[in-house]
Amino acid sequence: MVNIQWYPGHMNKARNQLEDKMNLIDVIVEVLDARIPQSSRNPMIEKLVGSKPHLIILNKADLADPVMTKRWQKKFTTKGKFVMALDSLHNTNMQVLVKMIKKAAAAKIEKLQQKGASSPVIRVAIAGIPNCGKSTIINRLVGRNVTQVGNKPGVTKGQNWLKTADNIQILDTPGILWPKFEDQTVGLKLAALGAIKDTVFSADDVALFLLAKLRKHYLNDLSKFARTSKEEIQNINDTDLLLALTEEYGMRDDYDRFSMYLLQRLRKGKIGRVTLDRI
Repeated sequence: MVNIQWYPGHMNKARNQLEDKMNLIDVIVEVLDARIPQSSRNPMIEKLVGSKPHLIILNKADLADPVMTKRWQKKFTTKGKFVMALDSLHNTNMQVLVKMIKKAAAAKIEKLQQKGASSPVIRVAIAGIPNCGKSTIINRLVGRNVTQVGNKPGVTKGQNWLKTADNIQILDTPGILWPKFEDQTVGLKLAALGAIKDTVFSADDVALFLLAKLRKHYLNDLSKFARTSKEEIQNINDTDLLLALTEEYGMRDDYDRFSMYLLQRLRKGKIGRVTLDRI
């Protein structure tokens, strides 16, 4: 099994800064990748939440298997936790999210109103793994591009308080992973979907893992992408399939190059609506 780990110093610093500010936070908004809802859950964030109202966003839902997304929503919805699926890239109307945040903060809002606050301000921390769409969500909520957005991990470096027109103050945090992936399939899934820098892992290892997942759960989509029949795919092992696809896509024997191409296609939803974490 390959060993993928990535926990640079700025992530540890960001985690400590978030912990220091937790006494100021009314609601924790945890952004997950809807394609890997369990693997994109940072256990350190779960510990920081404690008893605070907790809103879970299954972001990039437009790229995920809709059947699986509904199952994960149901699984995550427990007492004190609010869950919603979101396509932040294409959805410019964030009022559903604003209402959900205020619903989660209802007790705090009522308490402030009883103290005489006519327009109470709610402080929200938006946290999650790298490249899960936090910055896009924040820009939508604020109504302008206040945070840098990039389709790669590690774009946001610092922590800032941002104001919205809905009496919500947002603490923007960098993407945070955790020091060690006990289950290496978690590292493979995070790498496949761009939460880990591409220079940290071997693309062909992740591509072979992905092909096995697609063969098992999304054979029709894989067949279309491979430009061959399902029967042919089922009669070939993953390594030979990777080599055959490399040749099919005109890259001769450069399977490293094709492996990265395969991952990029997956990340953009060009293979299909795929969810790698299954229930």
